[in-house]
Amino acid sequence: LVGEPRPIRHAVKYFEKGDRPLELIRTRQWFVRLLDKKQALLDAGERIAWHPEFMGRRYRDWTANLNLDWCISRQRYFGVPFPLWYRLDEAGEPDYDEPILAAREQLPVDPSTDTPPGYQPEQRDQPGGFTAETDVFDTWFTSSLTPQIGSHWQLDEARHRQRFPADIRPQSHEIIRTWAFYTIVKALLHEDEPARQIPWHHVVVSGWVLDPDRKKMSKSKGNVVTPLHLLDQYSADGVRYWSASARLGTDTAFKEEQLKVGKRLVTKLFNAGKFVLAQTAEVGPVVRELDRSFLLSLRAVVERASASFAEFEYASALHATEACFWASFTDAYLELVKHRARAEDDGEGRSSAVAGLRLGLSVLLRLFAPFLPYISDEVWSWAFAEESGQPSIHAAPWPGAEDFASVEAPAEAGSFATAVAALTAINRAKTQAGVSVGRAATRLELAANAASCARLEAVLDDVRAAARAPGLTVEAVEGLEDDAFEVRAAEFEAKADKDSK
Repeated sequence: LVGEPRPIRHAVKYFEKGDRPLELIRTRQWFVRLLDKKQALLDAGERIAWHPEFMGRRYRDWTANLNLDWCISRQRYFGVPFPLWYRLDEAGEPDYDEPILAAREQLPVDPSTDTPPGYQPEQRDQPGGFTAETDVFDTWFTSSLTPQIGSHWQLDEARHRQRFPADIRPQSHEIIRTWAFYTIVKALLHEDEPARQIPWHHVVVSGWVLDPDRKKMSKSKGNVVTPLHLLDQYSADGVRYWSASARLGTDTAFKEEQLKVGKRLVTKLFNAGKFVLAQTAEVGPVVRELDRSFLLSLRAVVERASASFAEFEYASALHATEACFWASFTDAYLELVKHRARAEDDGEGRSSAVAGLRLGLSVLLRLFAPFLPYISDEVWSWAFAEESGQPSIHAAPWPGAEDFASVEAPAEAGSFATAVAALTAINRAKTQAGVSVGRAATRLELAANAASCARLEAVLDDVRAAARAPGLTVEAVEGLEDDAFEVRAAEFEAKADKDSK
């Protein structure tokens, strides 16, 4: 002491969930040396693909700035115990320099109840006997063995070599410095071959779910939304749709409005499936221009979605699939082709339409399956399960080039988009005239540039049928952009009596 003690008042940190101040006490701890392995850990991080890529920088920054070795011991009641004991001298003091380690064949052991080799139970905590290590392992020390637990490391060498390194680690971004980091540490320390000194090839990093005020949901804050009532109200698929819409590595605010969008999508997929599978025709190839052009655009969607999945960008895959389903399939292709799908006087065209509809539905169902697993499997079971020999859509092959192998290329790659643009212009003109889109036109004249007119010619019959305008004519003019159609003249049938009631 340099003077007489005197009472003072100062700020004291308290235990988060209690009413006692924190007290710092010097104690013995177990460590794993890491500071001499920083470069090896940085190199290991470079051999792993991080999704999104910028999350790899968080790992690198944490590792490069590491200034402490890893303390792996904790003073808690629950946890995996250290499997060792200490000899006690004649004064009952433990010899910490020469711990008694459990033999491998003894593991697992609990030193608080098990006895070390060469000692009797009654020698526990007696001078000249032994005492147990009371510390337990840090949570990250044990959870960082997740890949090795799955590969049966130390238990089945053949299985371990087959399954380690693993392929994917999914996790959130706040534990890159703990769970991801320490799992990489374990792989580096436990494996001798450089190619095997990483625990997985990819890390897929998600964000947090935020409340409407963009604060992290947590039990301590009381802002957690329990999803059970949401499952009842919007279906499991509707809730899964919301979660799958979140981009990797990005925190996402919970919005119930998006669950409504998911439920609406589920209902639309159900109704689209009923409509498509209700259309019948003699089995035949896809031969009409509109059908081939639509399927060509769908094939491009499959390629985009597949590429997104290869990069673990599942939200992008969902966006591409959903956009195609609404804008191209249900709002456009079904409307353009449904008259031909029921035509009694055009067997070839009807067969082509039904084949295009069924192939389109089959592909879209499989694209939606990871996001809407229940409704996609239900619609699949109505017909495609028996036809494909796959009772569940989740065992069916992912859509690819082989699905479109029998469909010849259209004469004009963009003819489907041109047909959609023409029908959109016609429906807009009907709305502006105050008539329903289902009202037939007695006279309808369109104008477009020469290229658009040429593409439209091959699909004009389908546009005429969808627009209910058998006398539709198209004039080529200069000055309009591609697929920009203008309605130059339009006359519609008189309103039916039933419409005026």
